[in-house]
Amino acid sequence: MTLPSPPFITTIPSLANLRDIGGYPIANQPDKVVRRGILLRAAEPSKGDDAGAAILTGQLGVTHVFDLRSVQEVEKTNNEWDAGGRATRVFAPVFLDKDYSPEAMAIRFKDYSAGTEGFVRAYSTILASAADPTHEYAPFRTILEYLGTPTGPSPMLIHCTAGKDRTGVIVAIILSLCGVADHLIAHEYSLTDLGLAPRREAIIDHLIKTPALLGDRARAEIMVSSEKENMLETLKMLRQTYGSVEQYVIDHCQVSPEAVEQIKKNMVVDISAVEPLLDWESHANLLV
Repeated sequence: MTLPSPPFITTIPSLANLRDIGGYPIANQPDKVVRRGILLRAAEPSKGDDAGAAILTGQLGVTHVFDLRSVQEVEKTNNEWDAGGRATRVFAPVFLDKDYSPEAMAIRFKDYSAGTEGFVRAYSTILASAADPTHEYAPFRTILEYLGTPTGPSPMLIHCTAGKDRTGVIVAIILSLCGVADHLIAHEYSLTDLGLAPRREAIIDHLIKTPALLGDRARAEIMVSSEKENMLETLKMLRQTYGSVEQYVIDHCQVSPEAVEQIKKNMVVDISAVEPLLDWESHANLLV
């Protein structure tokens, strides 16, 4: 299947699940949308090649690559990708080393493969770890402060391993800060089912060889999915736990209110500034 573009960027086949989060309408502001060409998301770039790096940093103008993976994940691929030296790699791991012990991974895999309730539990740990005041890398604050720079951010790429869970949570936070409705945030999250389709079988084959999911293909298939309900319930949990998305960002990630307002100024534009318009309704039909 040909991926819809926008939002997917199909000119770099070596970079899976690559898409722009821009183009989504702002709730209660029918003439406003999320700015395109600033924030891209993707899976980990271990298969990235020089030609793709040249397009990413040249044609797309990406100057910063925010890597949400742990040290162990980076070591497995032996890849601290900075687009061939053309971009600044910012190491922003959500989880510290201790979170990737075999015991912790087994619990996390079980949560991810337990349907929506499990995803919400797993995503709650992402929110908590990213906002831990003792976290030396402060991953979400690092990304949000860059996005809220007064002079305006240059194009950036955020990725984790699959570009689905940790990346999905921070992207949902950013879209919510911009004023995008929850159902559209959940739709954007669900597009990962399309973006990872070419790698789906390889990912499942890997998962069923792990101790936590040994031979359990059904649970592995749930784990690689991106059902809208996962994100809808996560946003609900976030508000129940932290009060609001803005309160989580300001009170727990320690991002200043001024930076939050600047993110909105940097990322929300007139609809006339975005061409072509994003036909998200037809993209949703591809996921049925």
